[in-house]
Amino acid sequence: MTSHHLSLRDTALALLVVFVWGTNFVVVRWGLDMLPPLMMAAIRFALVLFPAIFFLKKPDVSWRLLGLYGFCLGTGQFGMLYLAMDGFISPGMASVVMQTQVFFTIVIAAHRTGERPKLHQMLGLIPAAAGLILILSHNGEDITPVGLALVLGGAVCWGASNQAAREASHQAAARGNPMNPLAFVVWASLFAMPGLLLMSLLLEGPARVAQAMATSEWTIWPTLVWQSAANTLFGYTMWAWLLSRYPAATVAPMSLLVPVFGMGASALMMYEPLPAWKLVATLLIMAGVGINLLWRPRKTLVSGEAG
Repeated sequence: MTSHHLSLRDTALALLVVFVWGTNFVVVRWGLDMLPPLMMAAIRFALVLFPAIFFLKKPDVSWRLLGLYGFCLGTGQFGMLYLAMDGFISPGMASVVMQTQVFFTIVIAAHRTGERPKLHQMLGLIPAAAGLILILSHNGEDITPVGLALVLGGAVCWGASNQAAREASHQAAARGNPMNPLAFVVWASLFAMPGLLLMSLLLEGPARVAQAMATSEWTIWPTLVWQSAANTLFGYTMWAWLLSRYPAATVAPMSLLVPVFGMGASALMMYEPLPAWKLVATLLIMAGVGINLLWRPRKTLVSGEAG
């Protein structure tokens, strides 16, 4: 698909994905009360990997792209995010800062493919960037320099994984075997889980991990299943599918709505304060997404009807 605008159906799908992603920040925070961050991330991807890998054929893409996607998504994005949320940043703020991935996604895509953002997409990023800057300027209990650095690192990795997913989709199509996004996410977890497990054993230590597993309440398992099934299998499968159909600059800005759901869920379920500056920042981000979604240049409409 060459359209630069999401269809109504795909817009609804993208909104469902970002709702799951946004509310998941609170679920992660609950899990971190029981498990060390890196071990929790490793278990998350283990549940994505097994038993699904035994029922899904490896997608017809290179091991390099599978490894790049798995490493960036697992060890990079979620490894750093979980570490940050273990006392260095609140769920609501993490959901916002992570959305700097939009800028990294567009820059990486432009560098790798020469894909240039459209004017309305760049205009939409202006108020969104202003909202992010407003949030980043309010360091305090909700956000620390360490937490900020870790989440920004995770955002870079998310941008890289987005590009890897797009390149994998194009590679599979060129080989005459359209990529199954679900199989891609599952097989890529082969490269996500080992790095997280090794880092957990080295940094968190076997003793801490064993004690946490022994003392965790049963509620840790619904938390882990939600993260693996809803957030990863559903969310990232559908996201990879959208990236295979639209330019990165069209899909990526939809994730700017994650903070709306993330901050809302954090306020409702964890009583995170919502001062005026947070609300203003959220409105700026929503304005940016609105410009990206609702702008319909006449030239685009005509060419779309002709196709």
